[in-house]
Amino acid sequence: MLLQPHHRSHNSTQLYTLFVELTLVPASLIVVLILRTSADIWTALSWLLFAFLVLVGALVLVLRYVIKSRSQITRENSPLRAGLLAIVLSITTAVLAHILELPVVHSDSAVVGLVFFASSIITRFVINEVSSHTRFYIDGREPVLIYGAGAAGIQLASALNQSREVRPIAFIDDNPNLHGLSVAGLTIHCATEIDAQVRKFGIGRVLIAMPSIAKYRQNEITEFLSQQGLKVLVLPSYIEMMAAKDANMTLRPIAPDELLSRDSVDLSDDHVANTYAGRVVLVTGAGGSIGSELCRQLLDCQPARIVLFEQSEFALYSIDRELRAQSESAGISVTGRLGSVTNSARISKVLKDEGVEIILHAAAYKHVPLVEMNPTEGARVNVLGTQIVAEAAADAGIERFILVSTDKAVRPTNIMGATKRMAELVIQDLQTRSEGTKFSMVRFGNVLGSSGSVLPLFQQQIEAGGPVTVTHEKVTRFFMTIPEASRLVLLAGAYAQGGDVFVLDMGKPQKIVDIARKMITLSGRTIRDPETGVGDIEIKFTGLRPGEKLYEELLIDNNSLVSTPHSKILRASENMLSQIEVARMIREVQASIATDNTERLHQLIETSVEGFQWRDINVESSERVAHSLQLP
Repeated sequence: MLLQPHHRSHNSTQLYTLFVELTLVPASLIVVLILRTSADIWTALSWLLFAFLVLVGALVLVLRYVIKSRSQITRENSPLRAGLLAIVLSITTAVLAHILELPVVHSDSAVVGLVFFASSIITRFVINEVSSHTRFYIDGREPVLIYGAGAAGIQLASALNQSREVRPIAFIDDNPNLHGLSVAGLTIHCATEIDAQVRKFGIGRVLIAMPSIAKYRQNEITEFLSQQGLKVLVLPSYIEMMAAKDANMTLRPIAPDELLSRDSVDLSDDHVANTYAGRVVLVTGAGGSIGSELCRQLLDCQPARIVLFEQSEFALYSIDRELRAQSESAGISVTGRLGSVTNSARISKVLKDEGVEIILHAAAYKHVPLVEMNPTEGARVNVLGTQIVAEAAADAGIERFILVSTDKAVRPTNIMGATKRMAELVIQDLQTRSEGTKFSMVRFGNVLGSSGSVLPLFQQQIEAGGPVTVTHEKVTRFFMTIPEASRLVLLAGAYAQGGDVFVLDMGKPQKIVDIARKMITLSGRTIRDPETGVGDIEIKFTGLRPGEKLYEELLIDNNSLVSTPHSKILRASENMLSQIEVARMIREVQASIATDNTERLHQLIETSVEGFQWRDINVESSERVAHSLQLP
């Protein structure tokens, strides 16, 4: 049998209360008349008083019910309403007794009101308690609280009332002006009353329905609720909720910006559109996480054409198909070109045939353990690939070249970071001899939501029931979202003067374990206590991976920062190698790749990359590295 919505049950309770109070009006008069010692009180006139009083009470009660049932928002002040009706009854009794010349004194009239007031309060309390507990045990739906009594919260309550699994009990809201109000039958409470509601109804979950709240405040609320042992779910827009037929379907994947512990950086700037408008822009690695987002954001800049350069056929097909409809409606040409950045002839031909003016170089091998296991291939793509594309850009007279780099290039402890720093050195050297092309670089922190990032891996582990694996409890990283990272690349191209290193002010680095805890909580699960075993998802520490360090940096020299037109974007000028040193480095990389000589590549990195520190990579076994591929 289908369950009735909660608001219908609430209206039924109101009808029961109305019926009972209608009987309390004459009952109160009967009590007073019985208490009278005078025998002549029971006359025809007394019955007339009785009839008039019942009529007045019925009119007032019905009028109050109609007004309340039509109102979406009311204030829970039953004692006040009962008191006002009691006063009306007392006055009516006194007036009618005087008109009918009945032996009823003023004290008797007051007693009528007092009897009604006391019996009404007691009756309402009993009906509400019985009704709420009856609904709770009969319908079998899980009771939940909704945090946020705004438009989203009200829409959520309406959606959940249609659910067979979940029943909203009350609203929680931080606005003191709303406390005590009733919205569609749900009372709004303050946060300090959560514990009482939890104990009374056995609530285990709280749904946060405040889509416009600042991220830091959402994190505070989530942490506060989690400390009380409650599961917390963050809900999407109310439109999506109304479309869902099952309350569990309203849950959404965790958005990357929810894990930042800071508001997203506003990277809007008129320079971006002016720089790329009407230009032909080539994006290498266009099918990757960063490359594909760059292409999406480029559409808003109105370039003449976007050239998608990608080695993976499927990745190129996917991004080309995604952009096709939107680009055609905007009048922007999109061209897909298969090829490797290590193929010099292919790169040069594409640049010439397409008339490319700006290159965004996002193609790279970036997964630390994989590059650790395949160091020469990592160097082939990350170092030689960058050199080939950059030199082709200089030969073709490209206007701007922007290299996508990483914070792991700063004092690296792994092959991936070292090869990215070598790529930066190549770009810095080319800039010294470039007459027309402006070469610049952008260093990212960890990009949440990109392939290989902790976000998709943690989500998979949580969905599988855990454990969530973290390498070390003290590991910290800078984090940014894919849109932030991509916008930073576009801005770097706009601000480039030549040889620049751009970084984004991302606030303080975050602990990876804190990211794991937030994801578990936002997924509606609880963190398992290692001592008691209580909780849903275990966090397991597995030890640092080969080449991994506890923290990352964005700059080699923190004193080299220079401001840009955007307050959150900084420019750095860092040490570089001479042309002879870079040429020697490239020759050694080529020789290492030709003979697949890992040791030679290691020695080159030690002598060429400033601040490089091995983290016992050479003594790590291949089994250890292979196992680490499963860990963030």
